[in-house]
Amino acid sequence: MKLLLDENLSRRLVPFLQDDFPGSSQVALAGLERASDREVWEYAQRNGFVVVTKDSDFHELSLLLGAPPRVVWLQLGNASRSHVLQRLLENATEIERRLLDGETDCLIVGRNDR
Repeated sequence: MKLLLDENLSRRLVPFLQDDFPGSSQVALAGLERASDREVWEYAQRNGFVVVTKDSDFHELSLLLGAPPRVVWLQLGNASRSHVLQRLLENATEIERRLLDGETDCLIVGRNDR
């Protein structure tokens, strides 16, 4: 499973995700710096990415359009890069399991879930 990090997440996370999520990228690295959410959605759909974001826009798109792509919505507040990375890696198995089950379009990873 490869992740596409939204613009609100640092591109510096990408190298650290490769072991658990090979092929992952970030919107700026994919040439989508000024793209609309819909364009990012379509890119993720065409290229087999799961969108990872800290805002509700992609959750709303998942409700409107359905999957693919699937979405990981990080509800971590103003978290540091290292905290975001930690939460993604410690939830890697759960992210894959839940998003591959075919029933979950948007998985919320919050402050208190484990």
